[in-house]
Amino acid sequence: MKESTLYIVPPKNSKPLHVAILMDGNGRWAESRDLPRSAGHRAGVEAVRRVVRAAPAFGIDILTLFAFSTHNWQRCPEEVGSLFGLLEKFFYTEALRAHEHDVRISAIGRRDRLPSALVSAIEAVEAATAENRGLDLRIAVDYSAREAMLRAACWMVSSTEVTEREFSRRLGQVTHAPEESPDVDLLIRTGGEQRLSDFLLWECAYAELHFTECMWPDFSADDLDLAMRDFRARDRRFGRVPVAPAANAVVS
Repeated sequence: MKESTLYIVPPKNSKPLHVAILMDGNGRWAESRDLPRSAGHRAGVEAVRRVVRAAPAFGIDILTLFAFSTHNWQRCPEEVGSLFGLLEKFFYTEALRAHEHDVRISAIGRRDRLPSALVSAIEAVEAATAENRGLDLRIAVDYSAREAMLRAACWMVSSTEVTEREFSRRLGQVTHAPEESPDVDLLIRTGGEQRLSDFLLWECAYAELHFTECMWPDFSADDLDLAMRDFRARDRRFGRVPVAPAANAVVS
């Protein structure tokens, strides 16, 4: 697919625009080509780079990508090890590229079960890009929304201030988010499945959902363009009743 170079850049809103992506289909993409699943994950890294480069043109401020679920520990050790190796390399190499585009990179999720080399790579890229103020790129690694909410709820048991804002702040602390956990505006899932798979459940309370058959390694800037056009066409009322135009309004 040829990638478009012309995108409609929407005006900046006061609220940051948060897009989250379930990057599904790497393994099936590889298997359909008689390749090892690891080849699909390597191709998926290139798709990440394409989307990160394209995201600012669509007015995206925060981009959260689901790289490794807590449930993915059930996969064979060889595949898990390959994924962690790719992530480690990605964090180190992207630390250098991030400064060119003012991208801040962080990881959300648990770190106590990750290989020490991967944790070191995460900490290195977070420190190296902490002052960048362009796209806020968050990679979810060993992440489970249910587990994160349960841990945040345990913290709140002794709290005297039980509010949505405080819970969101605690949730951000649990997942190592650089700030409190921001609401997701648009959730994209590739690979043809139509479920959330324990990803950002609290943050997706009012998210618009966009599902595509496109496998993640094939996902391009044009596919992101399509998803964003779909998102911009939605009427987001957040429970409010739409205001009807006045009866004597002049239609031009």
